[in-house]
Amino acid sequence: MLPLVLVLAILLTPVVEIYTIIQVGHALGGWPTLALLAAETAVGALIVRREGRRAWRALNDTLQRGVLPDRELADAALIMAGGVLLLIPGFVTDAVGFLLVLPFTRPLVRSALARYAGRRARAAGAADGPRVMFAPGPVFPPADGGGASRDGVPSGPVVRGEIVDDDTP
Repeated sequence: MLPLVLVLAILLTPVVEIYTIIQVGHALGGWPTLALLAAETAVGALIVRREGRRAWRALNDTLQRGVLPDRELADAALIMAGGVLLLIPGFVTDAVGFLLVLPFTRPLVRSALARYAGRRARAAGAADGPRVMFAPGPVFPPADGGGASRDGVPSGPVVRGEIVDDDTP
C-alpha cells in the first residue's frame, strides 16, 4: 500500500505544483509569482541553515552526554527532508517543507510520524506474530581455524601452503 501511495505522490506532485503556480500566476501575475517563489526559496534556505545548525549542536550535545539521540536524529531528518522540499520550486512543496523545518511545527510532525510508525510496527507484529530478526548462533566461523568440525577435521576444502613474511630486513 505504501509503495503505491509513494509512486502516486511522486507522479502527481509536479501536476499539482504546475496547477498551483498557474493559479497563483493568474491571481498575482507572472513576475510577482516568480518573485514569490524566489523569496520562498531564499527564506527557506535561511531557515534550513539556522535550524540545521541548531539540530547539529543538539545532536552533538546529546551524544556527548551519552544519551540515545532519538529526538535529535528525527529533527535532523525532518530538517533535511524539509530543506529538499524547499529547494524544489513550487508552493505546495514549500508549504510541506516549512511544516518540516519550522521549530514550532516540527514537533507536531515528529509526534505524528512517531504515532504512525508505532501503529505500523504493532500491526506488523500482530499480523505475522513474533519475528526473528537475527538467526541464532554464530554468524561468522570460529577464529580457531574457520570451519573445523567437532572432531578437528576441516569441513571444507583444505589448501596447503607456506607462510612467507615479506617484512623481514
